[in-house]
Amino acid sequence: MLTKKKKLSKKEIKEDKLISFYYKAYGYFNENKSALVLYGAVIVVVIVAAYFYISHKSENNHLAGTELGSVMDLYDQGNYLEAIEGKPDQNITGLKNIVEEFGGTENGEVAKIYLANSYNRLQKYDEAYKYYKDYDGDNSIFKATSLAGQAGYLSMQKEYSKAADLYYDAARVSKTNVEDPSYLVQAGINYINAGNKTKAKEVLEKVKKDFEHYPEVAKADKYLAMVD
Repeated sequence: MLTKKKKLSKKEIKEDKLISFYYKAYGYFNENKSALVLYGAVIVVVIVAAYFYISHKSENNHLAGTELGSVMDLYDQGNYLEAIEGKPDQNITGLKNIVEEFGGTENGEVAKIYLANSYNRLQKYDEAYKYYKDYDGDNSIFKATSLAGQAGYLSMQKEYSKAADLYYDAARVSKTNVEDPSYLVQAGINYINAGNKTKAKEVLEKVKKDFEHYPEVAKADKYLAMVD
């Protein structure tokens, strides 16, 4: 005689699925335990390697900051060549060596900007451009400086359209950079030189609108007269 099949409750269904999953997982582990142990060892090695990499990078960043602090007096005094090369007799590492040894750390990238600025002051523009372009740090002010430095070089090469775009990009990196109106004026000038008067007018009008209390407004008016 057939009996009525008992309807399983939701709880019993969940328990049944859990038991089924357990045995499947258990069987999979037994069949593949050698591979899983190997993968586990690999993961441990990767985690340990990542830990040592991060620790090493942090230590290098600290060392780069210490070296940078020592050489900044030379830079601030306008001794740009000495800032680049350093003063070994006074145990001062130059910006170039800091970049070579610690480039990739945040402080190493900061040193890269000061190195580029130093070459720029010494009118070694090709070297300056190389380091401006190579900057890869996270600081928004230095990122803008990097873009503006590249723009200045390209403007000298009469690549006005590229220079204008880079100046414009530099002005958009941060909303709190006091150099933004200056970057925008330079972008406008280079758009004029590139023959793009429409874009020049747009950028220069932005200076007047967003930076009405800055001295760059007078410069913006000067160049707007050329495109109106």
